Amino acid sequence: QVQLVESGGGSVQAGGSLRLSCAASGYTYGEYDIAWYRQAPGKECEGVAGIDRDGTTRYADSVKGRFTISREHAKNTLYLQMNSLNPEDAAMYYCAAVPPWVSVRDPAEPRDYQYWGQGTQVTVSS
Repeated sequence: QVQLVESGGGSVQAGGSLRLSCAASGYTYGEYDIAWYRQAPGKECEGVAGIDRDGTTRYADSVKGRFTISREHAKNTLYLQMNSLNPEDAAMYYCAAVPPWVSVRDPAEPRDYQYWGQGTQVTVSS
């Protein structure tokens, strides 16, 4: 059974950094389309960054140049390095994955992802 467990959230001041982790079990990240999403209270779920099955990375315009998505195959872990955080980045962050035999829209949508973690909270104070 696929399980995703996020960690690394916390509270930082504007301009600070955090690194989120998502540990996967039950499958190998290299085979799946994986992504980070976030949702703030009263707002829709927003795609933050993702890695396609061919290894191509993608980012939301709002985080380009500040966030970096990566994965460590040996640890089967997905990361999101977040720099220059601002209050608009505050949200619950989720990692998500979908197996290679399932079609994914272009661009991918939250409903494409079959597996989700429980989320990790990021708070940014001004």
